[in-house]
Amino acid sequence: MTRESDLDIARNVIRIERDALEQLESGLDETIQQAADLIMATDRHVIVAGVGKSGHIGQKMAASLASTGTPSFFLHPTEASHGDLGMIVPGSVVIAISYSGESRELVDLLRYCRGNQIPVIGMSRAPDSTLGRNCDVLLKMPSVAEACPNGLAPTSSTTMALALGDALTIVLMARRGFSREDFGFRHPGGKLGRSLQNAGDYVTGRADDLPSVSDTAAVDTVILAISEGRKGCVAVLDEAGKMVGMVTDGDLRRAMLAGKLSGNATSIMTANPQTISPEERMSVVIKRLTEKRISNAFVVEDGRPIGIIDMKDLLAEGYV
Repeated sequence: MTRESDLDIARNVIRIERDALEQLESGLDETIQQAADLIMATDRHVIVAGVGKSGHIGQKMAASLASTGTPSFFLHPTEASHGDLGMIVPGSVVIAISYSGESRELVDLLRYCRGNQIPVIGMSRAPDSTLGRNCDVLLKMPSVAEACPNGLAPTSSTTMALALGDALTIVLMARRGFSREDFGFRHPGGKLGRSLQNAGDYVTGRADDLPSVSDTAAVDTVILAISEGRKGCVAVLDEAGKMVGMVTDGDLRRAMLAGKLSGNATSIMTANPQTISPEERMSVVIKRLTEKRISNAFVVEDGRPIGIIDMKDLLAEGYV
């Protein structure tokens, strides 16, 4: 086989799967609205089930639902038959995925749901299959050829199941009015979640990172505080603890050139420096610091600094 034939095979796989998605799109009907109605009507979890490759798709679907405002988890049908059916409580909604609709492992799950009035949303190509006959709403997928040259390995079918799961997820997101902020709150470990965090949350627990001096501190004391603080700056505080200015490395250099090293913090500080409100979103803070070419700024609440945001730290922590 040649490298050219490898490309031909790869392109043919994508072409076949693309055609399958086009058929899926054209066949969508009101059943996806009915499925969304069932899910929106419950305050319980949505349980997604499937075996084999459908199970992998189901795990992704459950994760997508959970992260976008629909509490959900994946249940393996085999484990369900050995006691985990107890996870399905009245009011739950089950999504069962099987392209053929005849996965034997789903039988116990379907029987349990039928006996306990648990609504089932099926995803299958076959309305007359075991799954098709025992679900309340069937999201029907078209019968298409698999991209596998033997017509065996799930390829086109799993691509359709993945897309159909995503389609239902986004429909539910739209119905819930699920926002970027909602998404970010559920992804605090991701870059989006961090950017949607506010400055007050960011500095919480970082009090040790707050370099400051009094407004009467001698310049040599200021120099020592900047060195020990390792932020390249200090906040200058009055006797009430309120921030009246800021001294940076640049301020020190200018003071040296002007011969002001015998004065105090007030004589060399920058008065009314750029500060950050605790309610400011981190994405806004980062944009402002970047545009103004500011390396760091203090977060100030009621006139008092409660933390510092440093661009080097943001870079190291993945915020930028």
